[in-house]
Amino acid sequence: MATDKKQILNRLYILTGILFLFAAAITYKLVEIEFVEGDIYRVKAEEGTVKTFEIAANRGSVYTADGSLLATSVSRFDIRMDAVTISDTDFETGIKGLSNSMSEMFGKNPGYYERKIRKARANKNRYLFIVRNLSYSEYQRIKTFPIFNLGTYRGGFIVEQRTVREHPIGKMAERAVGYDDYRGRVGIEGSFYEYLRGKKGKRLKQKIAKGQWKPLNDNNEIEPIDGKDIITTIDLQIQDVAHHALLGQLEKFEADHGSVVVMETKTGEIKAISNLGRTSKGTYFEQRNYAVYESHEPGSTFKLMGMIVGLEDKVIDTGQVVDTEKGVIRFHGKPVRDSRHGGYGEISAARVFEVSSNVGIVKLIDENYGENPQKFVDGLKRLGVNQKLGLPIKGEGEPKIPNPKDKKTWNGLSLPWMAYGYGVSITPLQTLTFYNAIANNGEMVKPSFVREIRAQGHVVSSYEKEVIHPQICSQETIDQVKVMMENVVRRGTADNIYDPNFSMAGKTGTCQTDYWTDNTQYVSSFVGYFPADQPKYSCIVVIHKPNKKLGYYGNIVAAPVFERIARKIYTETPQVEELDFNTDPKLVDKEYNDYFEKINAASSTVPDVRNMAGMDAVALLENMGFHVVATGIGKVKSQSVKAGTEIKKGETIKLEMS
Repeated sequence: MATDKKQILNRLYILTGILFLFAAAITYKLVEIEFVEGDIYRVKAEEGTVKTFEIAANRGSVYTADGSLLATSVSRFDIRMDAVTISDTDFETGIKGLSNSMSEMFGKNPGYYERKIRKARANKNRYLFIVRNLSYSEYQRIKTFPIFNLGTYRGGFIVEQRTVREHPIGKMAERAVGYDDYRGRVGIEGSFYEYLRGKKGKRLKQKIAKGQWKPLNDNNEIEPIDGKDIITTIDLQIQDVAHHALLGQLEKFEADHGSVVVMETKTGEIKAISNLGRTSKGTYFEQRNYAVYESHEPGSTFKLMGMIVGLEDKVIDTGQVVDTEKGVIRFHGKPVRDSRHGGYGEISAARVFEVSSNVGIVKLIDENYGENPQKFVDGLKRLGVNQKLGLPIKGEGEPKIPNPKDKKTWNGLSLPWMAYGYGVSITPLQTLTFYNAIANNGEMVKPSFVREIRAQGHVVSSYEKEVIHPQICSQETIDQVKVMMENVVRRGTADNIYDPNFSMAGKTGTCQTDYWTDNTQYVSSFVGYFPADQPKYSCIVVIHKPNKKLGYYGNIVAAPVFERIARKIYTETPQVEELDFNTDPKLVDKEYNDYFEKINAASSTVPDVRNMAGMDAVALLENMGFHVVATGIGKVKSQSVKAGTEIKKGETIKLEMS
């Protein structure tokens, strides 16, 4: 018995000792937490309930050269309500007024809102959703409603602000304008993001039920600083013309994709850029920036580069005679063919260029450089066609010029193929920049997309003309090729767009693609400048994979887009010595004939503006005293006031574009 009692006591002592040690450990830990690690845990506790959130700054806006918005950040506001924090007196006093105000603004009956808020109050909901995506003016209005006008603490009013990027002109130039978001950095928005982003602000919020956070006060701890504005070189009217001219031709020929760029000759400013790709449904949208990134075989537009090299080296003379034979010659068993069956016979080197004879240009280059192809390639390099432009927009395609020193890629076909634009690779914008240099008497200027950066209306920095090459070749050569390019339109491959009273110059291009398969496709192009004698603009049009059954030659598919853009620009900014609308009505295309006819016919009745270009219809109706509300872009699809009804000055007429 004594032994059992002793064992029990021993166990009790052990248990007591363990409890003592455990209590001592707890006491030690409490002391350590309070005095040693107390500050750390207090910070963690505070971070769990109160946290500083970043507030995104409004991005700067992107404008056209004439001040129209291309992209802008618009504030949007989401409204919630802490239904618990409001006192009983304030709640009962204001609930009817709040419900009536919300009904008036959002449409549902007052009883719906009162029941919703009372239920949330009964359920202790401190984060009741009210409405999403309010504009700034709507946000200012809802702040004045009963209860909400008491503020965050007393009225339970919770507002969450965010910004949304919008493009007011829709899809036009969308890829060139670009974006800077989860998709990456593209175009002007992506390249100039440091200026556009601004600086973030900070706001203190408190954690409430269900992991939600509400602001602790109505003011930000640090106010965000808005980003700077970008003023581009884009001209909205030229952009609209270029976009729709390209779109119409893509639709007509059921092409896969295409691009058009209009550049101001002297400055290199890009006045319009459109890149449209076809969807599976047959519609077109700004898919990729083909003009900047898509390096491809140019075909006959590259003949200008080869001709200039030969003229500069004095091995080609524009008057020398070339025998195009029967329109076919062979190199290592591979044929080089002219588009004209039977060839052109014996013609001058200048005529070879004008009619775009593949046989003729290949014979000229092979006879003079066949023994020394490196000399020809070096001549191309002197022209700078092997160099990227160094654009501010990311993704510029790499030009490719084969070199005889590279034994892996150079073969007996390389030189003759290069002569008419095969085996080489260049982007549309790189091609345009070269042609623009010819129009600019040899001075090659870098294409520019941005004119100024502004902050609060003040110019922060401006971008001047940047010269890539002061003189790409001699003035003598430039004068010679200018005549040839004018004759391409006058009597050559692009004579279908010729008009004796409106001077244009350029070069057609028709290049086979996928020719190694059973389904050969084509790339149709035209590049040039206007007016021919005093160039103001240069322009390139490239259309990929038109429906071969409908047409695929550059003069048929691409050149009409160039012509339409040139005419549209010069009918809007006519020069007396160039244009005479009274004596030469052919200068005005069908849309402008319609426009002027409607102006002359306008009396006291509403005109029918359907199928007119949107900008023309708006101008016509506003001049007649209407207030015009237009939606969409393109041609007018419908008008709200019926044609033929009596005009009422100041009346609103709605136009829907296609």
